[in-house]
Amino acid sequence: MDTATFPVFKFRGHAHDLFIVNTPFHQCAACDRRTAVGYGVGYICNECDFSIHHICAFLFNIPEIFGYTDMSWHHHLLVSWHHHPIQICYTDICEFCNGVNELGCHCLQCGFRIHLTCVPVFDSPEITHPSHVRLPLKLLTDGAPNYTDPRCHICGEDTQHLLYHCDICKFNLDLRCAAKSPPPIALSNLKVHEHTLTLMPRLISFVCDACGTEGDRSPYICVQCDFMIFHQKCAQLPRVIHVNHHDHRISYKYPLGPGEWRCGVCWEEIDWSYGAYPCSLCPNYAIHSLCATRKDVWDGKELDEVPEEVEDIEPFKRNDDNTITHFAHEHNLMSLGKDGEEGSYCGACARPISSYTFYKCSRSDCSFILHETCANLRKKKRHFLSPEQLVISQWKNYGNFPKWCDACLLVCSEGFVYGVMFDLVCSSIDVPFIHESHPHHLLYLKLQDGHFKTCQSCGIDHTKVVLGCVKCNYFLDFHCATLPLTVSLPRYDDHPLTLCYGEKASGKYWCDICERETNPETWFYTGLESGVTLHILCVLGDIRYAKPGGNICEGFELQLNSSSTRPICLNCKCRCPGTFFINFVGYGEDHDGYNVFFCSFYCLKHVIFRYSNDYHIMCPPWVKKLELKT
Repeated sequence: MDTATFPVFKFRGHAHDLFIVNTPFHQCAACDRRTAVGYGVGYICNECDFSIHHICAFLFNIPEIFGYTDMSWHHHLLVSWHHHPIQICYTDICEFCNGVNELGCHCLQCGFRIHLTCVPVFDSPEITHPSHVRLPLKLLTDGAPNYTDPRCHICGEDTQHLLYHCDICKFNLDLRCAAKSPPPIALSNLKVHEHTLTLMPRLISFVCDACGTEGDRSPYICVQCDFMIFHQKCAQLPRVIHVNHHDHRISYKYPLGPGEWRCGVCWEEIDWSYGAYPCSLCPNYAIHSLCATRKDVWDGKELDEVPEEVEDIEPFKRNDDNTITHFAHEHNLMSLGKDGEEGSYCGACARPISSYTFYKCSRSDCSFILHETCANLRKKKRHFLSPEQLVISQWKNYGNFPKWCDACLLVCSEGFVYGVMFDLVCSSIDVPFIHESHPHHLLYLKLQDGHFKTCQSCGIDHTKVVLGCVKCNYFLDFHCATLPLTVSLPRYDDHPLTLCYGEKASGKYWCDICERETNPETWFYTGLESGVTLHILCVLGDIRYAKPGGNICEGFELQLNSSSTRPICLNCKCRCPGTFFINFVGYGEDHDGYNVFFCSFYCLKHVIFRYSNDYHIMCPPWVKKLELKT
């Protein structure tokens, strides 16, 4: 490359002149990333293979950052502020700021990481801090001494490698509390207390007056209120909030007041002598302070002095001609009776209209129809599945990629959904949830990263949300928890099927649909009069809102199965045994000649949509279980 006319750059880490370059074929000697568009302009050496980003060169041209001038780019760097050699790389982990992904230092020996822009923290090896005014604190780079509590004495977080320490008091302070965002020594103008609170920076056991739970360090106290004591986070609780477990606003109150109170979120007892969030409109409703302010319960909005507006949640308006105007349809709907709509499917829940009352489009050339109960679903609702208010919408999947309910993980064809993607079944559940399979009520559990719960029914491990009884270690995923207790299939018209939660049996059971063996100790459907046993997946399939003509996504259409069709699945090579099968009809108008079928979404995803193993879906009993291709 001719660089004769390019600006010359002198770099203290390299002996030759460097020239500006903006091509994708050079590797930065500092961070190992390419010097290219998207990674930043760089410099190259015409005499050797050396290249470096502009920002990397700029940072390493400042000797004060590293305190070391003899830098070799082919070995780890020795620096004055760390006892091991460090490597330059991009990192989204920083022991000072916990910030975003940017250029930093990484020690492969002890795991220490810090952004280059945060390195100046080492310019202050000793500080005097308001939380520890008697003696100075010294900067340690190898973690807290073994004779001390390794957590920060103020916030309780792990101090990791970097911290400030007092040998005499055995006091530890992490960098966030020391420099980045130190807690105020005094708090005033609070929402939940009328007096100024003062920080007590020491290890001390206490019970917080705001929430009623124990603490072990650095509370805020109120001298005027006989040393009323608060956790740091509880001292700044909001006063008025809206949570997803209740329709009305709730307001903080201390003390809650005499009575037998039970939390509306966790359903544990509330000690009335501490603070909590009661509802002024519902005399017996209250929530623990910590439950009410959980991230999965509260949307983070403080509503004190915010006027409460009456929301329009009605899904339709009535017209003078005895029709309704519904948000989900462009034409007016007529209210009709219970008869005369055999073979029609509701546009909201995708279930057959059957003998239920319904609304039908007033135009003869339009087949849109809704169950009366579905037409009355309110436009907005609060639900424990989301801290944000959920808004109903009509879902039709004409895109190139399937969508599934975020609770039960079933792929949806078309129908009404709440929020981003919660189907009508999951968003209709209330907690505590009563299920016949367990004697105790089940609560909604949002699982922490790295944790999982196994569904008692299907045996699938779930890492996001379940319904469960923690005391009994009993958990159900949303799919199994919402299985219908009774089902009617055309082939068993005279004998409705009933959900059975497993039983002890000595003989073998066989599914009447797929003709494979069933495990009687797992859940299944049975005909009490006919004596048939059926796999759950054979009865219901693995697609929510399944109806004839519904789309999984563009080109993939659901069709009714029958004894005269039963096409062969492209993936498992079995005849499709369920009520529906998926037919690939091609994209757009150019689809003549296609004749591709799938028995289930499980088989479809293995051929077309190769999801990662994080996507949990039950393998049909007639299919040999396959490992997902990633």
